[in-house]
Amino acid sequence: MGFSESVRTVLKLKYVTFSGRASRSEFWWFQLFYLLVLLAFGLVAGALIGATFDRQAGPSPLVIGIGILGGLFALAMFLPQISVQVRRFHDRNISGWWLLGLYILNVIPYIGFISSIAMLVITMLKGTDGPNKFGADPLRPDATAAVFA
Repeated sequence: MGFSESVRTVLKLKYVTFSGRASRSEFWWFQLFYLLVLLAFGLVAGALIGATFDRQAGPSPLVIGIGILGGLFALAMFLPQISVQVRRFHDRNISGWWLLGLYILNVIPYIGFISSIAMLVITMLKGTDGPNKFGADPLRPDATAAVFA
C-alpha cells in the first residue's frame, strides 16, 4: 500500500472504522501524511509571523486563521488517528482496549515513557500472518490460517 492509497483508505473508506486490521504501510504512510500537513501549517504560520508580526498589534488575522485551520485539521484527524492505531493493534492480534490502557498510562510520569515505547514497538512489529480474530490479513486477504494445508 502506497502513500496516496493509505491516505485514501483511512480518510474515505475507514474514517472511524475501529474493526478490522491495518497493515504497517497503511499506518505509517498515514502518520507521514498527518505529520507533513501539520508541518506545512506550522511553516506557513511561522513564515507569516516572521513577515507580519507587529509588537503592538500582535499577530495578524491571517496568522490566527492559519492557526485555527491547523487546529481544525488536528481535530478532524483525531478519530482517524485513533481508529488506524486500533486497527494496527488488531493486526498484531491485540485488542484495541489495550491502546486505551496505554493512553491512560501515558499520563503517569516515568510509566508514560515506557507505555509510549510499547505503543511504538507494537505499531512497528509485523502483523500476524493469515486471518486472526479481528479479520483477514490486510496484505494477503486470501491466505488461510491452516498451517499444514
